[in-house]
Amino acid sequence: MRNKKLILLMPLRSVLFILVFLAAAAVTGKDLSDVSNIWSVAASVINILFILALVLITRKQGGYLKLINYEKGKTRPKQVFAMTGIILLVGMGGMFLAGWICYGVIPYAAPMMIAPIPAVLAVINLIVLPVSTAMAEDSLYLGCGVRQIENKFVAIIVPAFFFAVQHSFIPTLPDVRYIIYRFISFLPLTVILCMHYHNHKNPLPIMIGHAVIDVATAGQILATSVIPGFYELMLSRS
Repeated sequence: MRNKKLILLMPLRSVLFILVFLAAAAVTGKDLSDVSNIWSVAASVINILFILALVLITRKQGGYLKLINYEKGKTRPKQVFAMTGIILLVGMGGMFLAGWICYGVIPYAAPMMIAPIPAVLAVINLIVLPVSTAMAEDSLYLGCGVRQIENKFVAIIVPAFFFAVQHSFIPTLPDVRYIIYRFISFLPLTVILCMHYHNHKNPLPIMIGHAVIDVATAGQILATSVIPGFYELMLSRS
């Protein structure tokens, strides 16, 4: 499926995150930093909206599965294990590198990323966040990005850039160092994902590996949300 207009959707995700956090801060009368803990819930909601939008947009052109080039039976377990390992290693490596560059600390973990939320939401998000993120982000930056651009270099670099930059606004904070930290954290991984997809045109190993790493994050949020004192303990170790 080729529709170059889909490329224009890539920056929209970052804009939506900025608007959501600005709105949350305005409605509650709090600072952006005080509403940063809602990032996982905001991400799930935006993910679902993007998935629905892409399903509707592509329904006359073969649908969502054609957009991401899903082919039944193409994926082997070893491909999934290999890609999951790559995502975990490169993802952690990117965060370590960014933490050292921006904060002079290895490892560095932004505390708001595992801040507690209402327990019910944390339980729901243990499933919703990983699944919806893989479906929304990978279809957007791989299906609407990589697949729609003919030049190989541009098809990798441009989607990888927007793929990484969206994380700079999840959550949105008026902190330039944090924004750069988040961007550097994800850029190595997004370049590899876009390159792999461009070469193999198989989204499933990437989507499964992507979901696994988000399960780990959602699991930490669940732990800080239901175990008294666990968040404070994690902060003391960071």
